[in-house]
Amino acid sequence: MVTNRTKAGIQAALVITVICVVLGLKTAPGNIGVAHAVVYFKTGTADFNRSSIALKDAVHLLNSKDPSTVTRARAALKLCRSDYKKIEFFLNYFFESSAFIFNKPAKVEVEEPYMEYQEPSGFQVIEALLFEEDPPAHGQTLMEQADLIQTSAADLNSLLYQFEAKDDQLLESIRLELVRVITLSITGYDAPELKSGITESYQSVKAIAEILKPFIEAQKDHAGNGQILQNTLRQTLAYLQEHPDFDGFDRMEFLTRYALPLQEQLNLFIQIAKLELHTKSALNYQAKNIFSRDAIPADAFPSAVQANPDMVSLGKQLFLEKALSGNMQRNCASCHHPDKYFSDGITTSPAFDGKTFVKRNAPTLLYAGFQYSQFWDGRARSLPDQIKTVIANPLEMNGDHQVILSKIKVDQDYVAAFQKAFPVKGEEAITTENLANALAAYLMELNPRNSAFDRYINGDQQAMTKDEIKGFNLFMGKGQCGSCHFAPLFNGLIPPFYKLTEYEILGTPANDDFTNLKKDNDQGRKDFFPISYYEAAFKTPTVRNAGKTAPYMHNGVFKDLEKVVQFYNQGGGAGLHLDLPQQTLSAKALHLSDIEVHQIVVFMQSLTDQLE
Repeated sequence: MVTNRTKAGIQAALVITVICVVLGLKTAPGNIGVAHAVVYFKTGTADFNRSSIALKDAVHLLNSKDPSTVTRARAALKLCRSDYKKIEFFLNYFFESSAFIFNKPAKVEVEEPYMEYQEPSGFQVIEALLFEEDPPAHGQTLMEQADLIQTSAADLNSLLYQFEAKDDQLLESIRLELVRVITLSITGYDAPELKSGITESYQSVKAIAEILKPFIEAQKDHAGNGQILQNTLRQTLAYLQEHPDFDGFDRMEFLTRYALPLQEQLNLFIQIAKLELHTKSALNYQAKNIFSRDAIPADAFPSAVQANPDMVSLGKQLFLEKALSGNMQRNCASCHHPDKYFSDGITTSPAFDGKTFVKRNAPTLLYAGFQYSQFWDGRARSLPDQIKTVIANPLEMNGDHQVILSKIKVDQDYVAAFQKAFPVKGEEAITTENLANALAAYLMELNPRNSAFDRYINGDQQAMTKDEIKGFNLFMGKGQCGSCHFAPLFNGLIPPFYKLTEYEILGTPANDDFTNLKKDNDQGRKDFFPISYYEAAFKTPTVRNAGKTAPYMHNGVFKDLEKVVQFYNQGGGAGLHLDLPQQTLSAKALHLSDIEVHQIVVFMQSLTDQLE
């Protein structure tokens, strides 16, 4: 007997088959959502193409004598970006190189290790120019960028020729889009001047809801969380729609009540559907949500070693071992005191000779391994590499690796500890590589994630004060801090893939007198990669435990967090009138009040971990 439901299913299957034939698509047998997603993408590209034409027209009409033309161009850009967000998940996942055309940062990016330069293009370039003092003066560049967007948008459907995809890929694409919303869109990362991140987040979540429809429908007769997921999607969309104001948006409420529960339910839904796929990201999809301690696993990073408790214990012992230095007077803790949150509390550390000082400030070692390069300039790829470099550096430990190994080999306690930590018999276990790996294993354990903020966002509603919560909202919004110090580690790991560490040129000065700033001569990453785009570029460190690790910046120039936030509030070095044409930080003032500066500071203090 053929029921109405069976007929409907047959008709739906026939429609999808026809769509696939017309579009030249290849979908795997049993796929539920791919054809539906492709139809959605085609509809979205049509909307995007129309708004890109409108943007091009608005840019063409820019007139210095008519300020309203600038207002209209900004509105057209906002609409075009909103339409782009409808299809962002699909483009970024399946056609990543094409997506770069539309929404790259408005700065030159360097593709390492090949040192290929990627010129800025797309929305962010247009936004930056439309918010200059005289946008029409940049008419030619604006037209070039608008034309690039429009012609590329018109050609998007050609990407679908013989397109192949599976449901598990599709679901990975939307789970990554939700991470973009949580970590990027609500911070204004790619639209800091337009402040359109909340309305764009709405479009992204709406796209997620649309893509999930056939999957939820397929599970409705089975045990699962489809209905709960659907309800949370509706509630999340309603909240975003009802609270579009960027500066006033309550990010903490949005995350704790909507976005994070949505992420948890989406993860569970994908698990139940047995459509897990992990190909794009360093994230652990089995974690409860992005703020769970296991969300970004240590083994995703170059510093990860195959550690065991005995190796970690040996590393902790070696951390305090003065035999690693050339004069038997220094150890790792000389510059990274455990009781000072693994920093040393001074501008720059004393050098090996006891008379001079090293070049740069000693940052905390907490979370040090959770990045893709080490040192302020990123010249070491991993913690083991960094450790070997520091031990041999004449200004730091001034140790000779072979001499160090000979000393350790005559210490029977160390011989036993190395044998226990490494699966090699006798003195063969005592090598420079094993020594560095043991220290790295210990340092990789320094990631407690148990601060007041961590407790609050994971359910303890008494863990943070009202001012700390307001500070978080400012940090992730108006203050634009979260657009460089990315959640959840609040360092330079770029979401949603967390596979790159970011470098920025902030214009950090040589002194802290804002009325008479002096330019710092440290060349930063340029000393390692001698190109102009890296002049005075430094790795973005974590602000976790910043409340305990003063002074700040690569040269320790700022003695307190209030001074740091005021520096950013005034647009960095360029905003304070230093000549820094390469500065990647916006030179525009943030217009934070003194109260708002204080609230951002107390939020950062809420990121202080409880150490043993």
